Amino acid sequence: MPQGEHPTAADMRRHATAFVARVASSRLPLDHSVASLRVVDFLIDGLRKGTPERERPDAVLFALGAYVGEVLVRRAGAVWVDLDAHQRAYFGQCVGVRMPDGRVWNPLGKVVNRYEVGPEESLRTFYLTLPGRTAGRTAEPAL
Repeated sequence: MPQGEHPTAADMRRHATAFVARVASSRLPLDHSVASLRVVDFLIDGLRKGTPERERPDAVLFALGAYVGEVLVRRAGAVWVDLDAHQRAYFGQCVGVRMPDGRVWNPLGKVVNRYEVGPEESLRTFYLTLPGRTAGRTAEPAL
């Protein structure tokens, strides 16, 4: 995400798709499956090891957050939403996802937490323990 530009919910699928296209030649299994969240965890762990302290790779983390959010959209019945002023202040982000039960989550922030905190902030575990998913949507339907 270019500095100073604020994403909107309407743009997030495009950001996630662009990220997957950029890494397609690496043969990473980023297929929007729940299992692919392990790959995201692995990628973030690599960033943590390969990035000098205090130099957070914000553009990459944003792209990974867009991807994680898109997994929630495609697999858990979530929808991208523009956050209101209170939510922006709480989450520190402009966009998030709303689950079928009405709860709002912050996949962009979850990716940053994984980067800053480490393996105990697993994105796959986040998905698997996420309340409010649509019943029956945890399977991997073909798209």
